Amino acid sequence: MSKLETILQEEAIREINRILAEAEERAKAILAEAEAKAAKILAAAERKLEAERRAALARAESAAELKIATARMKAKGEVIERVKQMAAERLQGLGDDPRYPEILRRLAEEAYSAVEDPGKLAVAPQDAPHLEGWARERGLEVLVDPEVRLGVRVYSKTGGTYVENTLPGRLERAWEELASRVAQVLWG
Repeated sequence: MSKLETILQEEAIREINRILAEAEERAKAILAEAEAKAAKILAAAERKLEAERRAALARAESAAELKIATARMKAKGEVIERVKQMAAERLQGLGDDPRYPEILRRLAEEAYSAVEDPGKLAVAPQDAPHLEGWARERGLEVLVDPEVRLGVRVYSKTGGTYVENTLPGRLERAWEELASRVAQVLWG
């Protein structure tokens, strides 16, 4: 696991724990509300036949359990989405990290090796200085493209094919597995 992944995971876990605690409090409040409703139903049902009382209590408990389960699922979804947002926010700040030029070079290497007959390298304007020498050594023309954020795009010489290797793109591609890991860490 890279330092970036470790940093992101630690930050995500802290935020997840905070959000999960809030969600648990909300779930407790919903449970308390549902229990209060069940108690009212029980008081009214005591005047009726025993069978009706039991049926009403069962319905109230079932509704409360459903509300709790729904609230927990919603909270878990919110936590997972917040983790993704936090990871994306952290990635946006990575451009200022002293390790960023090395990360950018690695992304370029991966994209370069994946393109048959590479000819051009597209990078964000602020990233061009980090890769000009690297591109020159490989005979690549450097293109400035503000749409390429936190990564690179390597085009074939014909320009017909390209490989984009950006940190936000990698997060999107890996998110399903990452979300599964986050859920497993949080809820087993």
